[in-house]
Amino acid sequence: MAKSGGRQRPTLEMVAERAGVGRGTVSRVINGSSQVSPRTREAVHTAIEELGYSPNQAARTLVTRRTDTIALVVSEARDRLFADPFFADIIRGVSSVLHERDLQLMLTTARGEAEHKRVGEYLSGSHVDGALLVSLHRDDPLTARLAESGVPVVHGGRPYSEAQPAPFCVDIDNVNGARAATAHLLETGHRRVATITGPQDMNAGVERLRGYRESMAAAGREVDERLVVQGDFSVEGGAGAMARLLDRGGEPDAVFVASDMMAVGAVRVLRERGLAVPDDVALVGFDDTMMGRHTDPPLTTVHQPTVQMGQEMARLLVDVAIPRTAESEMVLLQTHMVVRDSG
Repeated sequence: MAKSGGRQRPTLEMVAERAGVGRGTVSRVINGSSQVSPRTREAVHTAIEELGYSPNQAARTLVTRRTDTIALVVSEARDRLFADPFFADIIRGVSSVLHERDLQLMLTTARGEAEHKRVGEYLSGSHVDGALLVSLHRDDPLTARLAESGVPVVHGGRPYSEAQPAPFCVDIDNVNGARAATAHLLETGHRRVATITGPQDMNAGVERLRGYRESMAAAGREVDERLVVQGDFSVEGGAGAMARLLDRGGEPDAVFVASDMMAVGAVRVLRERGLAVPDDVALVGFDDTMMGRHTDPPLTTVHQPTVQMGQEMARLLVDVAIPRTAESEMVLLQTHMVVRDSG
């Protein structure tokens, strides 16, 4: 018989005896069956607490076909996961909801064909009840792979490809956020408004560029293509993009940068080139991260509710996608401008 520290490990039979019910009744209570009276359920839970009984998760999974585990897959390299505060906020939001529901979080990254194959095979093997996918790029095969295997999925941000349907999705209003950022720079008197875009193989990058172009058009401004440079949502990517922007000779007096991380890199390059922010070049970022609040000068930016995004993703997966209470649901979260000193 199993022992732990010289003391007998509590068994299902011991719980049943303490509660004065049968073994099957204890199993039904543990597995959440509604076919048990409140009085009996309370007696079983009291016995479990008194004895310190812990159900065997493997056995429970065989009965319920549930693992009580949710996967969060970030389609980026591991160093990006820990360097970018966007992902930390998503994890905070997801974790808060799963904690309330007594569910476990499995966090993993996948970038490149081999990692996507490994993660796809694992998630399709009944190891999780559902998956949350974040930071999808155009070449990510996970959406199609998990759809084929029947794994419930919620996307954080719409997939880039229209060929990959996302029936359950939580997204940010990237277009209107970018419009507002660009309009702010135009309304404060700037004439040569440039943009450092996000990756153009991601929906967020595409939509923020679209918002910039729409805002310029609404103001009657023609876009000088020398003022449009692509970045990759990282600090170094922003620094490199700003250097290219300055070297092109477009002479920007303001830049809408599609993420705070890239804006931090852009500020560094401007300072290295002897240009002051905002006197010579004004900047507006996108995210409203803690990092942006502590730049010199503090960053004017577009606030996106990232923690709420994680919460809504988890809620949508657990309450709708897994129990299949609806065929689809799209949640669009709003943004707003936060004006500080950089532009």
